[in-house]
Amino acid sequence: MKIGVFTVLFQDKPFEEMLEIVKHYGLDAIELGTGNYPGNAHCNPDELLDSNSKITSFKRTIESKGLFISALSCHGNPLHPQKEVARKFHEVWRKTVLLAEKLGVECINVFSGCPGDSENSLYPNWVTCAWPPDYLEILRWQWETKLIPYWKEEREFAVKHGVRKIAFEMHPGFMVYNPETLLKLRNIVGEEIGANFDPSHLIWQGIDPVEAIKVLGREKAIFHVHAKDTYLDISNIKVNGVLDTKPYDQVINRSWTFRSVGYGIDEKMWKDIVSTLRVVGYDYVLSIEHEDCLASVEEGFSKAVNFLKNCVFYEPAGQMWWV
Repeated sequence: MKIGVFTVLFQDKPFEEMLEIVKHYGLDAIELGTGNYPGNAHCNPDELLDSNSKITSFKRTIESKGLFISALSCHGNPLHPQKEVARKFHEVWRKTVLLAEKLGVECINVFSGCPGDSENSLYPNWVTCAWPPDYLEILRWQWETKLIPYWKEEREFAVKHGVRKIAFEMHPGFMVYNPETLLKLRNIVGEEIGANFDPSHLIWQGIDPVEAIKVLGREKAIFHVHAKDTYLDISNIKVNGVLDTKPYDQVINRSWTFRSVGYGIDEKMWKDIVSTLRVVGYDYVLSIEHEDCLASVEEGFSKAVNFLKNCVFYEPAGQMWWV
């Protein structure tokens, strides 16, 4: 297994300086944002697609540092009910597919998107309960009219251009937010739909990441993994539950908070995550994502690197000589 980083945390650094930092910490891979929510500070499709020589130089620069691209990421909401907003998200996704083809990257990380409750909506509507029955009607309409048709078409476009791993980050607020919704879409659209498995979004929903890995792993549906943590404030959860809309900087009042790796769940759980990934056959990248309001970028990142180096297995499993 290899350790990488989602380079958006270094978006204020020039491209080559970012690569030097990653190399300095002894990592193997970089995950690059190509626009939409992650931005495109280090990988702008409009600039790179304009010139094959730029793409060649881009690849050589990365390879010269002993690194490779684990995935391109363009998380957005292509199902947004405002057509112009949706169009912009969609165009970045399409350009990312074309760029992935030229770079030889087969995995793109995305959100599934979330539409409104009708063609007249202005904002997304994420359904969280089954009653009153209006909500189930909204959910049926969203899946049948928006989500499934969109990703059926985009799956065909991706495959046509050599992208066979569309990795959905299961994120509340979007249609695909847990293993059940991911596998439902995968079973309808195709095996090119899988997970960018980020435990931080699952933990606060009450999902055990190890059990989720087992379920998705049996279906060979884990394409990429984020290393990000979540702290659960049990006192606040006991009073208000886990659905929390307070700003992220109100840590003392929130039910949960994103943290650097090792500051939410303990080391044993992270080692169980790594071990279970190996059990289900995932031997790719753990990509560090830093979203910790209590730590600086460099300190949160460096602590995550050191923590994960103590958790991952670098060598292939040995023979069971004791059997």
